[in-house]
Amino acid sequence: MAQQAYVTETDGGGSGPERRTFGIRRLANRLTGGRLGDSRIWRRGLITAALAVVLALVMVAHAYIPNRFGNLGSLTETFLPWLGLGVPVLLLAAAVRRSATALIAVLVPAVVWLNLFGGLLTDKAAGGGDLTVATHNVNADNADPAGTARAVAASGAEVVALEELRASAVPTYEDALAPTYEYHSVQGTVGLWSKYPLSEIAPVDIKLGWTRAMRATVTTPQGPVAVYVAHLPSVRVKLEAGFTARQRDTSADALGEAIADERLERVVLLGDLNGTMNDRALNAVTSQMRSTQGAAGSGFGFSWPASFPMARIDQIMVKGVEPMSSWTLPQTGSDHLPVAARVRMDTQS
Repeated sequence: MAQQAYVTETDGGGSGPERRTFGIRRLANRLTGGRLGDSRIWRRGLITAALAVVLALVMVAHAYIPNRFGNLGSLTETFLPWLGLGVPVLLLAAAVRRSATALIAVLVPAVVWLNLFGGLLTDKAAGGGDLTVATHNVNADNADPAGTARAVAASGAEVVALEELRASAVPTYEDALAPTYEYHSVQGTVGLWSKYPLSEIAPVDIKLGWTRAMRATVTTPQGPVAVYVAHLPSVRVKLEAGFTARQRDTSADALGEAIADERLERVVLLGDLNGTMNDRALNAVTSQMRSTQGAAGSGFGFSWPASFPMARIDQIMVKGVEPMSSWTLPQTGSDHLPVAARVRMDTQS
């Protein structure tokens, strides 16, 4: 009787809390075709609900997926954001089955995905900065190296790194970039072009037997910064071997050691790491540096393959400087998109 009196005496047909309760009930009724009181809607769709729980577990516990079986853990982490596509598929299945159980279960992977990647959906770019850098895997088979070089130079970057340089194409890149960049150095298959003086240039040993990484000091108006350029070994997905990445992983560890031993406080890493920030195999590098895309980008910033980007394997990482903005550049003659970032050298301001 007390409850009935409470409802009768409220203004507008019910209290705030009760209106919310009835609102949620009406929404659930719509999603289940008005059959919320039908016990069958709780028994249907159990397989869909189970798949939703499994999807959530894969996303939240991806670090525990073992790598000893075809590097399955790294493969999952490389394409981890795309697991979110399973949410609308499962939601549709739950709606078709008119299953309240499945509808509720699908909320779990949705919340997990938003927790992992929701922050990447917003634009975190800020104004300012005093150094723009860019990196591009130009593709050894690029049919238009001069056009590719001009496109990267048009980004306005003061410092540009190029990877996968074919020896026969190096003079073409040098000629195309010479009007914009006074200083440059090519070490093996990677190169660095700069509007500011370069010094202490040296290859970096990433345990390959040939040079695919280098380091140089760039003397900017705000002071020196150590710039690393790296092209880690490619990975392959093979039916008989899974995700083959042992060479890449060994090189990542060696690169991480070189950066850890760096004497300068300001460090920028530019390159094609053939792995994403989620890939545990790159922990030797990612644990000590920040991704400019993650800190100051908009969206996922996927860079490969250029025709339909699915992963950001081309990275700009920093420590001792502040990322201000990060973005991808238009497609060139390469199978990768160039990526660029603007940083602030003075982290105290």
